[in-house]
Amino acid sequence: MSEQPAPPWRTRPRGRPARQPLSQPAVVDAALAVLSREGLGGLSMRRVAQELGTGPASLYAHVSGREELLELLVDRASAEITVPAPDPERWAEQVRDVARQAYRVYAAHTELALASLATIPTGPNALRVTDGLLAILRAGGVPPQPAAWFLDRLFLYIAGDAYEGALYAAKVRATGQDQRTWWTRLRAQLTEYYRSLPPGRYPQVQEYMNELMNGDGDVRFDFGLDLLIQGVAAHIPGGNGHSARGDEGSGRGGAG
Repeated sequence: MSEQPAPPWRTRPRGRPARQPLSQPAVVDAALAVLSREGLGGLSMRRVAQELGTGPASLYAHVSGREELLELLVDRASAEITVPAPDPERWAEQVRDVARQAYRVYAAHTELALASLATIPTGPNALRVTDGLLAILRAGGVPPQPAAWFLDRLFLYIAGDAYEGALYAAKVRATGQDQRTWWTRLRAQLTEYYRSLPPGRYPQVQEYMNELMNGDGDVRFDFGLDLLIQGVAAHIPGGNGHSARGDEGSGRGGAG
């Protein structure tokens, strides 16, 4: 005998909300929550199932396994990146803009930077970014093979830089200090240590100590980005890479 429903005017008991039906977006949402709290090492199909209040077997109707889950997570993050229509006169500036967006996305989703290092773009958002960047590079005159290899090196650089920043951010949080104070103290300690090294053993390090310490993470990221763009511009036939050079000292705001 089925339970009789309560009249519609009667206050319903406040219990646990009804479980939402499983879907691939719901699985990705749960995986992102687990990733944010427990890191890449804590991400498993079992943990995602627990987050959703179900069993691991029920997830396989929507995701084939952890590897596909990582691809979907990276693709979810790629949705935040916008790619402009190609402008041959501004191709290098457009590449910089997309790269900086990707850097901010990976910096915000720190564990995804690590996950992306072993993930080939297959989802619609990641492919949209890849296809859009290829279109920009080709419009700027970069030949197909250098353009393709450049994208591989570009995203490796972005992910690696963002993940290094995440590791340092974790160190800062563990001390309870603000970021600027922590970095100022570290630079002072390193400077003192370098100066204490035996004279003549590391002459270049000691002579160029200020240069080694100079520049925050954003300035250094832009410097590396310009090196990559200028390098691929050298492959443009006829030396038409004049627009590849960035504005000197045009770093983004914020600490690295």
